[in-house]
Amino acid sequence: MRVYNFAAGPSQMFDEVLKQAASEMTDYQGTGMGVVEMSHRSKPFQAIQDETEALFRELLNIPEHYSVLFMTGGGSTQFDAVPLNLMVKGKADYLDTGNFANKAMKAAMKYGEVRCVASSKESAYTYIPKVTKADFSLDADYVHITSNNTIFGTRFKEFPDTPTPLVCDMSSEILSRRIDVNKFGLIYAGAQKNISGAGLTIVIVKNDLLGTAKPYCPTMLNYKTFADNGSMYNTPPCYSIYLAMLTLRHLKKLGGVDAINVINERKAKKLYDFIDGTDFYTNNVRREDRSIMNVPFVCATPELDAKFVKEASENGLVSIKGHRLVGGMRASIYNAMPEEGVDALIAFMKKFELQNS
Repeated sequence: MRVYNFAAGPSQMFDEVLKQAASEMTDYQGTGMGVVEMSHRSKPFQAIQDETEALFRELLNIPEHYSVLFMTGGGSTQFDAVPLNLMVKGKADYLDTGNFANKAMKAAMKYGEVRCVASSKESAYTYIPKVTKADFSLDADYVHITSNNTIFGTRFKEFPDTPTPLVCDMSSEILSRRIDVNKFGLIYAGAQKNISGAGLTIVIVKNDLLGTAKPYCPTMLNYKTFADNGSMYNTPPCYSIYLAMLTLRHLKKLGGVDAINVINERKAKKLYDFIDGTDFYTNNVRREDRSIMNVPFVCATPELDAKFVKEASENGLVSIKGHRLVGGMRASIYNAMPEEGVDALIAFMKKFELQNS
């Protein structure tokens, strides 16, 4: 049976996408072969990649003066790629709002002077620090933020106004809400949460930021390498790009980013309203900073948390155990999590509370 998969990533995908991929596994549109075995230099695959880029541009309203790159290595590889490409003067500002934001900041310290503008680490990353444009350095090469913090369940509801290019790790919320790409110098996102299977990393970069990589920047981390070669310098993650195309087609059919955002907000509100309405479960995130993609919560004791995770799995609600840094539970309710999945979770939470109060 199909379960409701609340994993933080790789995560649940749309059933329609998986069914179409399965139907084309051995024969993609009459080619007699599947995409997974198809040459990346072939016309059928080039058409897949072209459509995938076109759909990204349409759904996110990406201007022509930005390049869309298909890279690999996940968001974590971008922790090094960003400073290697953009740290021209050797300075950067970082906001420390979670585990991956902190890792990105520490990686950049290898390449230049990094300033932590603000951090919520002292409160276990339960809020997003308030900053203004005056808080940032005028001589920094860029400002780096992580828009949605997967482990701790926070997000930037509004993006900061910065005097230098804004770089954003958007791995766990891309395509979940409308953004103005023009506010950013660069956006990157691992695909395994809202876009596709693991293996593909999307980079959206303003063209005037290309061509300034450090001399020792590896070829496969240099954004210009990918921009100049249409993301075909070497074999791209072909099957992940194909799954991304199917996902983007489906998202467009649903009504695009604005339509899925309405659903996402409704799903999250249901879950938060239930948690806030009971004394049995607790979410410690400041309400105005709560993520609509990742909802962590705990019971009164670690023993109850462990029992919840075990019994939830037995009821078809899987991969809901919280990250080891936080404990408890975490419901990742990305685009592909149906509203029925959230309803099923809430129904189980009610039942578990009655049986264990």
